[in-house]
Amino acid sequence: MLAQKGDLTKEDLKNFKTEIVHQFHVISEDVIAQVKQVAEGVANVNERIDKTHQELKEEINSKTQPIAQAVTFLDGKVTALGRKVDRIHQDLKTEIQETRQEVLAAVKFSYSKK
Repeated sequence: MLAQKGDLTKEDLKNFKTEIVHQFHVISEDVIAQVKQVAEGVANVNERIDKTHQELKEEINSKTQPIAQAVTFLDGKVTALGRKVDRIHQDLKTEIQETRQEVLAAVKFSYSKK
């Protein structure tokens, strides 16, 4: 487009500068438009991730809630059974002691008659 160096005029340089600036504006507008598209895409992906995260959280809560209730219920049952086993253990221990005392007394009584 431009002639040899010696043939350049101020007008040629001004036109060249104007053309370069114009091309820069065209390219920068395209880059800005592409960056905006990428930013919109990122925002959409973020929204989808947030929505999926919330849905998964709700699904996990809905499925773990009955399990948590069952665990709480079973914990109460285990505690009650533990108390019952302790009571039965104590009752058996007492009964064994009483029976032992009765057997010892019967043995003493049987030896004293001889």
